[in-house]
Amino acid sequence: MYRQYCDSPLATIIVRADEVGVTHVEFLADASLAVEKVRTSPLTQLACQQLNEYFNGTRRQFAVPLSMHGTEFQQSVWQALQKIGYAKTVSYRQIASMVGNTKAVRAVGMANSKNPVAIIVPCHRIIGSNGKLTGYASGLDKKQWLLDHETRHASS
Repeated sequence: MYRQYCDSPLATIIVRADEVGVTHVEFLADASLAVEKVRTSPLTQLACQQLNEYFNGTRRQFAVPLSMHGTEFQQSVWQALQKIGYAKTVSYRQIASMVGNTKAVRAVGMANSKNPVAIIVPCHRIIGSNGKLTGYASGLDKKQWLLDHETRHASS
């Protein structure tokens, strides 16, 4: 397993990868938790480079191989998330419709919360049916920041 730390305006990010692709992108709650020994790979370096470009406002889509492990349903939700455009939001209900099960709104929420590759697989772009922000594993403040960041850079 490879791992590398990336700086971001929000928090230190850890990127993990296997031989196939990026497996995890997570915000660290505290930079002092960055204690794992770094073992970089071309995949972790590419992911950090693309994350830096995203935070600089110059990248809107990611082009890094992913190696995400989950159930078939989770995989379908994560694939649907990747179709949401930059600076756009959709509801859990819309994702449920995209995966072909309009009654699976809660299951979509659970799959969304299990997304191991934050930002690159944009689970932050999911909002409640009422248009309000709802859960984000790293906190609603980070979710709001990411959405505001994308809105600011969408027109540039």
